[in-house]
Amino acid sequence: MCELLGMSANVPTDICFSFTGLMQRGGGTGPHKDGWGIAFYEGRAVREFRDTRPSIGSEIARLVQGYPIKSHIVISHIRRANAGRVCLENTHPFTRELWGRQWTFAHNGQLPGIKKALALDFYQPVGTTDSEFAFCWILSEIRRRFTKQPRRPQTLWRELNELCNAIKEFGVFNLLMSDSKYLYCFCSTKLFWITRKAPFNRAVLKDAELEVDFKHETTPDDIVTVIATEPLTANEQWHQMQAGQMCVFHHGLICC
Repeated sequence: MCELLGMSANVPTDICFSFTGLMQRGGGTGPHKDGWGIAFYEGRAVREFRDTRPSIGSEIARLVQGYPIKSHIVISHIRRANAGRVCLENTHPFTRELWGRQWTFAHNGQLPGIKKALALDFYQPVGTTDSEFAFCWILSEIRRRFTKQPRRPQTLWRELNELCNAIKEFGVFNLLMSDSKYLYCFCSTKLFWITRKAPFNRAVLKDAELEVDFKHETTPDDIVTVIATEPLTANEQWHQMQAGQMCVFHHGLICC
């Protein structure tokens, strides 16, 4: 299956270190060679890069790896195609507008039968993946249930959790999604996260010969959370999410 990578931070932060580890798994240390994508939030807008080539050999991936784009929220995905051919329209992350915000979505897993069981309303897929179909259904349901953005964010979180639990009944549904303010993570089978804050320490990648001492790269006030399908570092303690659990991150801190 595919692999996910996300970041939530309280200050604009680059993801070069973690992305360097992830891209090795895209045809190098892992079999996820059917394309990759990454989305960086800048305010309400999204800067996107996607490629159908394996990330290990992608010139665009090397650009992202070496160019320190700063963002509060990042969502990335490397694909091992199961449903839908290898093409740009089937490459995650997917993006749609709701309430004047760009929503971004990436999914790990397979959802057999979802297209026959659920009906779409306002949002329609561009590609043929069950992932994009699920994203369109979630946003269509949110749009149907709320004419405008709920005043209390917890109201939306409860609805999202309910929708995600409904979709996971079709198969494996690990996801990262954002509305430019919060990073939503739902675990069906496997997701890990780690929060780095002062006092910062050294981190060593599993998939590349690279380490960084974050105390030389950060300020004492920085808070950065990284979410991944599998832990990216060999010397840090990652937290594993439970099946059916949704976590919401804001400015690097977990909200629920």
